[in-house]
Amino acid sequence: KLSTFIILGLPIMYEGISQNILPVMSLAGVEVGTHFYWDISGIKLHGQVFIVSWLACAPILVIAIAGTRSLDRIPEGLQNFAEFVFEFVEDIAKNQIHEEEDYRTWLPYIGTLFLFIFASNWCGGLLPLKLIELPEGELAAPTNDINTTVALALLTSLSYFAAGLSKKGIGYFKRYIQPTPVLLPINILEDFTKPLSLSFRLFGNILADELTVAVLVLLVPVIIPLPIMVLGVFASSIQALIFSTLSAAYIGEALEDHH
Repeated sequence: KLSTFIILGLPIMYEGISQNILPVMSLAGVEVGTHFYWDISGIKLHGQVFIVSWLACAPILVIAIAGTRSLDRIPEGLQNFAEFVFEFVEDIAKNQIHEEEDYRTWLPYIGTLFLFIFASNWCGGLLPLKLIELPEGELAAPTNDINTTVALALLTSLSYFAAGLSKKGIGYFKRYIQPTPVLLPINILEDFTKPLSLSFRLFGNILADELTVAVLVLLVPVIIPLPIMVLGVFASSIQALIFSTLSAAYIGEALEDHH
């Protein structure tokens, strides 16, 4: 089951599409730092994000395949670890989406979010990626790129809309006028703030952690930043838990009979 948690797609950044239409409001030219681009048929991809994302997915795939290849009644080794991880992410989904049929439907998505963000954050915190030179930019955690966190947040938004519509049909939109139609603007605004808070919380925490470690390494001996690095790895793990838990909570809220 763990193998269903692996995601293969990553965010794609398009440039120049809106610059001719809304040059003042265009976000296409806004960048943080420099990036290593792959140009495929006119579409610019953030190459460093893909590289580190594949590095993050590799151990998840290995553990998922090796841990479930030969299942024993009494688990040992990788099977024991794989089952522990599965039960952990199952608890995240079960605690937020209470109906068994519903939480099992969304368990692969919640598990994918947690494992991908967790592995990505650890890659940025533990691997000496900065030592690998690129033509432009530098390797870092995929969640250090705002495109990645926004893409994950938008996936969560689409997921809770899909969950609500699949269970309630068009009646799902009654939630916007409950408990009173006066709250319609606020309820609509809430759907815009959810992905914003999800994406910027994750992006800001990971970026701040990597910048702090980088500055300390430049200013003081290597041994001094080690406690900060350990704290950053712990905080990045918490961020993976927060993102997946909130995503499950939003989906659970959409599936409830009343809000």
